[in-house]
Amino acid sequence: MPRDLETAWLRSFVAIVRAGSISRAAAALGHTQPALSQQVRKLERAVGRPLFHRSPSGVSPTRAGEELLPYAERILALGEAALTETGRTLTGRCGVGLLEDLAASQLPQVLADLARLHPGARLEVLNLSHAAMREAYDTGRVHLVLNEVPAVPGPPRWTVRRPLVWAVGQGVEVTADPLPVVLFSNTCAWRTSVLETLERAGRPWRVAFESNSLAGVLAAVRAGLGVAALLPANREPAMACREADALPTLPDVELGLARHPRSEGDPLIDAVETALRRMV
Repeated sequence: MPRDLETAWLRSFVAIVRAGSISRAAAALGHTQPALSQQVRKLERAVGRPLFHRSPSGVSPTRAGEELLPYAERILALGEAALTETGRTLTGRCGVGLLEDLAASQLPQVLADLARLHPGARLEVLNLSHAAMREAYDTGRVHLVLNEVPAVPGPPRWTVRRPLVWAVGQGVEVTADPLPVVLFSNTCAWRTSVLETLERAGRPWRVAFESNSLAGVLAAVRAGLGVAALLPANREPAMACREADALPTLPDVELGLARHPRSEGDPLIDAVETALRRMV
């Protein structure tokens, strides 16, 4: 008998990964915690493997959970698109500015799926420095910007908080004193909050590697130079911390979306904004 993955299970699974907690995910979805836990158990039975590590501080995906996540996100996004976009014809151009960490996630795939549904539409996705993004937004080249709240170039239309997780390089001892940390080289609220978390936990640390790109940070972690704070979608399964309480719980980051005021009422940009909101 073929196994099916019900979208309700996948929606609960994705919500829990994003929230880092079953109770927070239940509150966000308007469900009870036992109901969400039951859906996770059904999904785990269907997949045949545990999907979460559980600890007093919350939950984190197992290797199987991290492997399932991009499929679950895309299935949900395609289902929503099938309901809303089928039968519509959208044309025009939409420029989207994304934080690099989001550009490396499933968001570009969602936008590509939307573009295939509407071949007359032209989507341009940009990852730029804060100053260049501001200029692109001010000149109208970029209509939507999804970034850290302090770096959003206009008043955010909506915001969302997402957890950070530790990514641990192969062979790195997470109890090391000082802890080797891989950081983004640009000064930002994200970097500052991670280092403040270590300071509050009384964990001495040292900079093992710095890079101004996600690719550089990931390469350093793969090479075993240290640990880094990433969004769950960007942490590779082999980088998961196997000692749940060895590192302090990381803070959430706040993401926000700004929309250029001259784009109001444009059906294509409306559709892209809706797609981004569903995924984030």
